Amino acid sequence: MGIFKVCVVGAGIVGLTTALEIQSTFPSADVCLIADQFNEATTSDGAAGLFRPGISFCGPDLQITKKWIKDSYTYYNDLISDECGIKEIGGYIFSSTSKSNVQNHLLEDVVPIYRPATNEELKLCPGQWQYGSYFTTLLVECRRFLPWALNRFKNNGGRVVKKLIQSFDEIPGDFDVIMNCTGFGAKYLCKDIKMVPIRGQVIKVKAPWLQTFYYGDYDTYIIPGFEGNVTLGGCRNFDSYDVSLSRYDRAAIMERCCSLVPELSAAPVVREWVGLRPHRDPVRVHFEKLANKKIVHNYGHGGYGVTSAPGTAKHAVSILLKALSSSANSKL
Repeated sequence: MGIFKVCVVGAGIVGLTTALEIQSTFPSADVCLIADQFNEATTSDGAAGLFRPGISFCGPDLQITKKWIKDSYTYYNDLISDECGIKEIGGYIFSSTSKSNVQNHLLEDVVPIYRPATNEELKLCPGQWQYGSYFTTLLVECRRFLPWALNRFKNNGGRVVKKLIQSFDEIPGDFDVIMNCTGFGAKYLCKDIKMVPIRGQVIKVKAPWLQTFYYGDYDTYIIPGFEGNVTLGGCRNFDSYDVSLSRYDRAAIMERCCSLVPELSAAPVVREWVGLRPHRDPVRVHFEKLANKKIVHNYGHGGYGVTSAPGTAKHAVSILLKALSSSANSKL
């Protein structure tokens, strides 16, 4: 019986959590991670990292989607430490238009606290806020988590290859299975017309005094991270491929965030970022046999890759196990 060989394509947060899940499930496997971008060069690096799924985020059905979120929260909660960039945080979401904007059916039963804001709390930020919620959750700082996860993968015996994969035929045929975690790259690699970019732009400022996150409806968010850095956002430009910084988006983000927390107007800017969120409805976690290759796809998380990656990784590996158990030629 030979060694089980797995190739994971993509080194964002989905690829890395999938690679680690493979190593946990198959300790003796030979796991190779192939990607053209790592750590700060990935789309994951720009994420604010707050554990909060959008209410429209979905997998194949509601039950599976909820399991992804719960499994992800449990995964991160077990890892809380400055070393891997995970901490607890609390904050508010306010709305001036609808109670439904401050509710979240995917999160309310997962986090320790999710409750309506009091009348006094509705006055914490300037504005005509009619509805609000306070909740505690987790913050996953990808600038710390991605290098930590990559090092853990290597320390577990994983191999890393820096290479752009433009076709599954470029991956050697001696792998027993390919885990496709290429994010937006899957649009071209899989010719998946359901993959749509959602352009995002954020501003990182230095405001160490801020320890609470704030959302104003869905368009405005202020999320404290590590070392006093705070992410201000944002925008969601559907089907936009523009990765250049927009001075108009910058001005709009600053105006909205400073109207929510006026003290931020004096915070120095330390970094600006633009990225394309890999959106697909639903997220694709699916087994496919392509010619002589067995592939498990895990992509299309949109702006909720940090929130859902460990859960979809666990699901992807469970799909792999089912596929292997039905194969008479499995090497396991």
